[in-house]
Amino acid sequence: MIVLAGASASGKTEVAKLLAKKYGITKVITTTTREKRHGEEDGRDYFFITKERFEEKIHEGDFVEYTLYNGNLYGSTKDQIADNKCVVIDPAGLRSYIALNNPGIVTFFLEADEKTRKQRMIDRGDDLDKVESRIKHDRIAFKKKNIAKVDYIIDSSINRTIEVVTDEIYRIYAQKRGL
Repeated sequence: MIVLAGASASGKTEVAKLLAKKYGITKVITTTTREKRHGEEDGRDYFFITKERFEEKIHEGDFVEYTLYNGNLYGSTKDQIADNKCVVIDPAGLRSYIALNNPGIVTFFLEADEKTRKQRMIDRGDDLDKVESRIKHDRIAFKKKNIAKVDYIIDSSINRTIEVVTDEIYRIYAQKRGL
């Protein structure tokens, strides 16, 4: 399993998409208590469950990690851990996956300088106030101490294409897993 972490606009979501397209690495389907949006499908986009059921699953020890975001619970379950799967995670989630000490899990931190990340957010049309807010938040959330035990730190800066970064991640993963 590939675990991807990185600050806003470090390329993790694009890498996950390309891993799926080029190498058949499927996205971990996370569980949420939020309402299903138009076009979303249970079991494809998320597992949509009630808050009560989510809390039961917490007490049953089903989650690797979970978080409260915008009033809704989100989490990834242990039964989603498998070869040829990928999850994009925040620093707290990264620590939870690392704590499993599962040799089948390979963790990556995508590193890109603030200037590159800011330009990527602007290029994709993000609101400038939100860009500044995310950069400021990420300075704290993604301090080295929060990612200290990651298996690999990969430079995803502007002078490297997402395709090159994706190929490097897959090569490392395949080598580590003997694929």
